[in-house]
Amino acid sequence: MQVKCSKCLEPITLSDVIESSDGRLSHMDCKRTRMLTTEERALLFIYCSGHAVAYCLGCDRHFRMAELAADTLGGRTNLCPRCRKDLTESARAHVYICAMLPTEVRLKAQAVREAAQHLVKESQQLHDTSDILIREAEAALFERQRALREVMARRTAS
Repeated sequence: MQVKCSKCLEPITLSDVIESSDGRLSHMDCKRTRMLTTEERALLFIYCSGHAVAYCLGCDRHFRMAELAADTLGGRTNLCPRCRKDLTESARAHVYICAMLPTEVRLKAQAVREAAQHLVKESQQLHDTSDILIREAEAALFERQRALREVMARRTAS
């Protein structure tokens, strides 16, 4: 079983942008689960506005952040302006390899992303553990109910 978003109840994956509130995980935006975080977007505009940040494999072209298209009706951003393919992951990957970002900034951005992924993994493991404990408790309850029925059947038969 996967950890589900507390807002939309859809599964949360490692590549989703998440937030945590009162110990419950949710998507930052349930309609755009893999969008760039506010911090990633800011880093791209501050440090990378003068060069390409995303690559479209289908079009074999590189694009600057300001060149990426958006579909306002569909709520999608970071699209290839030619073929409309979502280039969010390409832009995100650029944040973590760009030589224009100061090393400390890049490392802190990586640490934040890794912490979010760790949180999802830990939540998944806790969810799996609780699922196992619930199943064990259900099995024990079923076994005790069966044993009780057997004792009751023997007493009524005597």
